[in-house]
Order: sequence, then structure tokens, then C-alpha cells
Amino acid sequence: MSNPPKPLATADAIPLAQIYYAILFLMSTPQKVVLDIETIGEDWDSLDETTKENLTHWIRREADNEEEYQLALTDLKSGLGFSPLTGQIVAIGMLDYYKNEGAVYYQAPGAMVPEIKEERITFKAMTEAEMLKKFWEAARHYQVFITFNGRSFDVPFLMARSAIHGIRPSKDLMRGRYLYQHQPDALHIDLLEQLTFYGASRKKGSLHLWCRAFGIESPKASGVTGDDVGPLFKKKKFLEIAQYNVGDLRATRALYEKWETLLAF
Repeated sequence: MSNPPKPLATADAIPLAQIYYAILFLMSTPQKVVLDIETIGEDWDSLDETTKENLTHWIRREADNEEEYQLALTDLKSGLGFSPLTGQIVAIGMLDYYKNEGAVYYQAPGAMVPEIKEERITFKAMTEAEMLKKFWEAARHYQVFITFNGRSFDVPFLMARSAIHGIRPSKDLMRGRYLYQHQPDALHIDLLEQLTFYGASRKKGSLHLWCRAFGIESPKASGVTGDDVGPLFKKKKFLEIAQYNVGDLRATRALYEKWETLLAF
């Protein structure tokens, strides 16, 4: 006689501690934080020849002529800050959703910059490693993490750069793509994925375009964009980068409110 089929899932199959923790989580008000980072790429001229060859291998093979190669090379050089292998974090911003106050940790190498507070945001200069430690310490106190394009950029960058510095993230913010797959204390709501229904929309749209559509003040209204971060860093305008980061935080918070009220189910 064959054995009867096993049930797909039973309460006994789930650790009691996990059930208890999930119940407590649902009964409590989860703490929410909006996060955003700013990055820059390494200086091309400072790279060794092996690294340059590794980075240019494919664009050289795919370019039909020298002009195409030079255009692709220019794009490559300007995009080094998009990878944790050739870039670094120069600002990490966190905004407590309920308190509407937070902090931006930012790099200011060689500058004696005092800690300041403006409009409920604390600005503090430190190294990249110190920023990452501070972020993961703060992350322990939150259960919901709100980003825009955070699954494709901010969080993987944060986690990879942390590992490179020998720092272990305190929470796994990349577990599963869909919200139901996340841990109760590490729910990562990427608004770009939610607003495009996990990529079902053909056009994704930038943070600026989504803010424009919902009547939210765009962080780009000040005239500074992500493309300006590298040049600003070279000019040692470190605080200006941190202040730009705050605009992204506040815009993301406002966009989250629209999504939660009108589209979250």
C-alpha cells in the first residue's frame, strides 16, 4: 500500500517561534524608514591596466569603429559609480517615516566638517565604512524599508560594499522579489517595482517622472541630479551632495504615501 500524500503545509511544519514572532509583528506598528544612497565611480586614470582591459573588453569587441568605441568608453567612465566593484558610497540617507526626521551620513575626505542639523535632518561626515556600520546599526530598529529602485541599485550596492569592508548586514533586504517572500522584520518596499507592478508596465519611469505625475515636488527641482554627484564630490561640495540626498528621501516618502493610500492591497 502506498503512503498517503503529505499535506502541503501544516502549522506543525512552521517553527512556533516564527509563528509567535509573526503574530507580534502583525499586532504591532512596524517602524518604517526611507533610504537612499549617492555613489561615485573611481577615477579612470587611477585604474591599473588589467582592470581597464577587463572593463573595456566587450565594448571594444562590439564597436564597429574607433568613434563608436570612444563613445562607449565615455559612457563606461561615467558609469563606474553604478557598480560596487568600481564605485563607492558617498552618502547614505535615512528618514524615519513616522517622525519625518532622519540623518544623512556622507563622506568629506580631508575636510573638517562639523555635525549640523537642518529641518530635522542631521548631517554627519564619516568614512564609507563608518557610514555602513551606522546604517546597519540603525536598520536593526526598523521593519519596513522604503526605496525607489532600491532592489536594483541601493540595497545591492549597500550589501556588496558592506561585505567588501568586512561588515555583515544586520538584515537581508534582498530576500525574494515579492513582498510576501520577505522576512517580517525586513520588508523592503521598492516603489519602482510596486508602481510598475513588478515590471508589468512597459515604461518604468524615473523618480522625477513619478513625482511629476502625482504632483510631488521633484528632488531634481533644485537643479542637481544624480549625474552631478561625481563632479560635486571632485569640487569638495560634500554637504551639497548630502542635501541633495534629502530631496530624494522626502520625495520617496511622499510617493510612498500615494502608493500606500491608492495602490497597496
